[in-house]
Amino acid sequence: MVQFEILLLASFPMSSMTDTPTIQVRVTAVLQKLTGGQKQVAASGGTVGAILSDVDARFPGFKGQVFGDDGKLHRFVNIYLNDEDIRYTGGIDTAVKPGDVLDILPALAGG
Repeated sequence: MVQFEILLLASFPMSSMTDTPTIQVRVTAVLQKLTGGQKQVAASGGTVGAILSDVDARFPGFKGQVFGDDGKLHRFVNIYLNDEDIRYTGGIDTAVKPGDVLDILPALAGG
């Protein structure tokens, strides 16, 4: 029993169980109506997807503006992590770290 507990703790270091990065999420005016007018909110999570879920937990309906009914990002929503398009860095599974900045930019249409 003692041996099992030691192996379990060695497999899951304490820092990875408790450290969840908090990053800044910046949104455009279109999404600010969902964030109470805030241009920037702090959110926690280990991936872009977890960050978006955290924002949605505090601002219900947020993910509905970013994801389609199929659970995929809307094609007209661009998300950048530190100025890098997440489509090329792993999508919503892209890892985040403290100090990162996530920008969510819905494309505007019109003429």
